[in-house]
Amino acid sequence: MLQLRNRLLSLLRVASTRHSPIHPRTSRLLSTSTTLPAAFSLEDYLVAACDLAPAQAREVSKKLSRELLSIGSRRSLDELSYSRLNSASNPDSILALLSGAGLSRADIAAVVSADPLLLRASVKNIAPHLLALRDRVGLSVPQITRFLMVSSRTLRKGDVCSRLEFFISFYGSFEQVLVAAKRNMALLTASLERLIKPNIALLRQWGVRDITKLTSISPCLLAFSPEHVKEVLLRAEELRVPPTSRMFRHVVAVLARNSKEEVAAKLEFFKRTLGCSESELSTAVSKKPAILGLSDEILLCKIEFLVNEAAMEPRYIVERPVLLTYSLEKRLVPRHYVMKVLQEKGLLSTNMNLFTFTQFGEETFKLRFIDCHKDSVPDLADAYATTRAGIVPSRV
Repeated sequence: MLQLRNRLLSLLRVASTRHSPIHPRTSRLLSTSTTLPAAFSLEDYLVAACDLAPAQAREVSKKLSRELLSIGSRRSLDELSYSRLNSASNPDSILALLSGAGLSRADIAAVVSADPLLLRASVKNIAPHLLALRDRVGLSVPQITRFLMVSSRTLRKGDVCSRLEFFISFYGSFEQVLVAAKRNMALLTASLERLIKPNIALLRQWGVRDITKLTSISPCLLAFSPEHVKEVLLRAEELRVPPTSRMFRHVVAVLARNSKEEVAAKLEFFKRTLGCSESELSTAVSKKPAILGLSDEILLCKIEFLVNEAAMEPRYIVERPVLLTYSLEKRLVPRHYVMKVLQEKGLLSTNMNLFTFTQFGEETFKLRFIDCHKDSVPDLADAYATTRAGIVPSRV
């Protein structure tokens, strides 16, 4: 790998006799620890042609360097021997193409910053796909800009328009497609016929409700093989969460991100720490599937606090799994502190428990339990803020 990296850097250091017509200063192609006698400076080009600040141009150049090295680790050096970044020729052509599609200089700067590899793309290859976004899909210039900032890489992989048209129809809007694409880039490169359409058909056959919501939360499902999707659906049913349940999509989303072994280990963790049965655990998961995605370390800290400090029985916690999803530092500990202060001062019933305290939104909680006591406990607001910052003060 080290030899491959050195060879790649050697290719990137090749000097070009052609200077940028926009910025002719001589500098380096990419930021490295050694001085390179290259004739073209990408950093200078980004500043002059894309209006980036020098610091931003430096970061974009570093990002490009990392991505080129990543490509070099997966592909032969012969494919990278001409990077199209030895002069301003190819970048100028790309900027002209983007400008011709209607993008402003500010739009172009944003797109290039998001994906600097676009500057080395083949104009011949991507031009038809870029223009088709406008002429075939009907995207406006702002929509094209947002698409490129999220998924310009798909233009280099072929015709993205057919997938984009399909998903606009499936999700109901271009904006929803972008939401899903941000969560999983494979959505716009996966095969419609071999993966996406069969997976949608499988979800429908399974009786899954709100397929668009499920695949918006977890778009990776559509890019999986149908066999793997079926396995995820079976695992959800094993947890006794039916496809018709409104929580089914949340269970499937968690299972799609975690292997069968990881989920089994998590279930054993809950049995061991909370002493719950299979039936009780299935009920807890059906109420709050997100508990399957939390780390053992985080869960153990919360369980220990709830049992030892808040005096909750393990079974009480199992019946209210939402408690395990709250932040220990920002919600559980600070609100428990406020509860104890108010109870000690006789301003709150001793029958009030932490679970009730956690159910209020932040603003409502402060209005009901802090602001209304500012005369009798004037330091409570500061103490609460201090506790949320990680420092538990003595009682006020």
